[in-house]
Amino acid sequence: MRLSAQLDSLQARWRASAGQDIANTISQDNARLLASAGQDIANTISQDNARLLASGMIEHALKAGAPFPDLALSDASGQRLRIYDLLAKGPAIITFYRGGWCPYCSLELRAYQHALAEIQAAGGQLIAISPETPEHSADTAQSNALSFTLLSDAGGQLAAALGIRFEMAAPIIRLYQQFGHDLPQHNGDGKWSLPIPASYVLDRAGLIRLAFVDPDYRQRLEPAEAIKALQGLA
Repeated sequence: MRLSAQLDSLQARWRASAGQDIANTISQDNARLLASAGQDIANTISQDNARLLASGMIEHALKAGAPFPDLALSDASGQRLRIYDLLAKGPAIITFYRGGWCPYCSLELRAYQHALAEIQAAGGQLIAISPETPEHSADTAQSNALSFTLLSDAGGQLAAALGIRFEMAAPIIRLYQQFGHDLPQHNGDGKWSLPIPASYVLDRAGLIRLAFVDPDYRQRLEPAEAIKALQGLA
């Protein structure tokens, strides 16, 4: 089976596992997937993760205690929403995802959807942000049965302000092309760039109370940890 087909199958299986811990769900399939992908692909992914880690991005990314950038982004319907206007309604969990094409991102989004009632009970709101166009954000929301706000970070401006946007290396670009992912077209900005799938917990004033930034896209902040940081901020 082609790797792209295996990823599609993996994504479908993960969609059915909403509510499980993200790390546990990934660990069950990731080793098998990389083994079937071949050593060259596994090495390319591993080397790119190492490249990002060595780049110093993590050290320069905004951390807990810093104010979150206040930018206006488009939601899935094309409406412009300003981050701090949303925070006026209550503290928020904000998570960045790479795109609806990413099975790891779909798993994370569905896990947070499963936790949405608990997030709201704690007085918080949930916002997911990606570089994909509003039209593709709408597709992501529909295919994953999401009922929270998805915003489009056109050109990666917010990700850049946070220090989590990076230009993709040539070997990874070739790998994504092999998978059929035309990110410059999908994101509508003509660029091969992505955000690190970071997550933040913000208070009403826009202060970052928790920042989770890991260059390994397979590592995500568990909803339970985000909710723990959210409690008491409402």
